[in-house]
Amino acid sequence: MGRKIIAIVGTYRKGQTIDSAVEELLDSAQSLGAETEKIYLLDRHIEFCANCRKCTQNKVTGPRGICIHDDDMTQILDKIDAADCIVLASPINWFNVTALMKKFIERMSCYGYWPWGSKSPENRIKILTKKAVLITSSSCPEFIGRIFFRGTFYILKAAANCVGAKVVKKIYIGGAAVSQDQPLPEKYRKQANAAGKVLAG
Repeated sequence: MGRKIIAIVGTYRKGQTIDSAVEELLDSAQSLGAETEKIYLLDRHIEFCANCRKCTQNKVTGPRGICIHDDDMTQILDKIDAADCIVLASPINWFNVTALMKKFIERMSCYGYWPWGSKSPENRIKILTKKAVLITSSSCPEFIGRIFFRGTFYILKAAANCVGAKVVKKIYIGGAAVSQDQPLPEKYRKQANAAGKVLAG
């Protein structure tokens, strides 16, 4: 059976740069027998983290604590936990990931163990057994974006690590959104295609 790959997409614009890169990656992985799924955060009901830390208080069976919210997040995290690989993809808005992706990432606090009285949290998952690919984009040239928007990859990597995934590829798509319906440049299509093969292999 092929690897299970789950892609979490934090874009507001379906069919555009980020979405196209994710689709290219998943198609490539599928061609090698991987089982893939793409989740648009735009279509899911996810509440804001209340910062109550109830999910971090108790040692529990499994990789994460129980959140107070009853929404789509549990189903999404169940899929991530069952996957072999994850893709986290978001364009850059105001120097970092979109609000959609940030809200999702904040709800991943349940992977931490931080009982009251402890000075700092610890990750419940100690060993990184999954693979992760991170994809982001902005309108500025790639070499500039990689310097000035490093925080985007930082937060996406932290999210991947907390669910037990080691980052094996980062794709930064520069020059995005220069035109309204700009196609994914061939350079980045090839990068996404290659990343799909890495995850499926």
